[in-house]
Amino acid sequence: MTNESVLSIRSLSHSYGERAVLSGLDLDVAKGEIVGLLGPNGSGKSTALRILSGLLPKREGSIIWCGDDSTFGGRAWFDALGILFQSPSLDGRLTCIQNLILAARIRGLSGKEVSGRVKEQLEKAGLSDRRDDVVDELSGGLRRRLDVARALLHNPSLLLLDEPTVGLDEASFRSTWERLEQARDEHGISILVATHRPDEAERCDRIAVINHGRVETIDTPENLRRKVSDEVVILAGPDGGELFKHVEAMGEKNTEQMASVRQDGNEVHIECSEGHQLIPVLVQSIPRELVKTVSLRQPSLADVFFKVTGQDLWEDL
Repeated sequence: MTNESVLSIRSLSHSYGERAVLSGLDLDVAKGEIVGLLGPNGSGKSTALRILSGLLPKREGSIIWCGDDSTFGGRAWFDALGILFQSPSLDGRLTCIQNLILAARIRGLSGKEVSGRVKEQLEKAGLSDRRDDVVDELSGGLRRRLDVARALLHNPSLLLLDEPTVGLDEASFRSTWERLEQARDEHGISILVATHRPDEAERCDRIAVINHGRVETIDTPENLRRKVSDEVVILAGPDGGELFKHVEAMGEKNTEQMASVRQDGNEVHIECSEGHQLIPVLVQSIPRELVKTVSLRQPSLADVFFKVTGQDLWEDL
């Protein structure tokens, strides 16, 4: 990965009627870099990708590709672009190889170039032995592998991913990201991914925390986690609201021990520096019937999102 910026987005704004979904979005993506847009549904991340992909008009702001602000929206832009949306773009009635050949033709490839690219992508997707299978008969994970192969078929320079692993099991999640990282490492592809999954954001080189259509902060996953205390204690019980009241009252008296307290359903999450010391204090002070389980973990990017925005990553805006 280099520091050369290939994509620069400046002051990108968009509204649906009177509701603003992008409010001056600024973002840079370097060559060979994976950048994540981390935010809940309604934060504006998918709208930004739809504008970049040409599905929505660019009304305000600028999109600069390789230093040229006149490239966006033209043939050179779409030739450089690969797109992978949450919903598969495959024809379920066709076989794997037929889908890829069709995609190659649409992209303007021809002759031996088509057969070579299709064969290569089937091999890298681990689908060579399934080439003649009808897509509707494939599992969700195999369909996603084929969808990634389709997006990479024309060797794009920039790949847009919108919630690419929603609904996939853990094995399919890993295999999808291994293939994306392989493509980045081999060809220097830049990747911009919109996600609300902390584990997916962890695969990115940098993460832009996006909230109400703006980038609140952007940094590496490691640096972002430093914004949160060293550990997180999680208390769970039958009544999360009542549990939260007790912990919040304790936090007001023990600000040195508890950096923040928040409720997540029937759980209460407590940022702290010395979780193993705090847990006995909590257990002794809170009525026994309110606490069913206690756990200790390292901070996640969901904790970072709450710290930066004051909102839960799982709540729709």
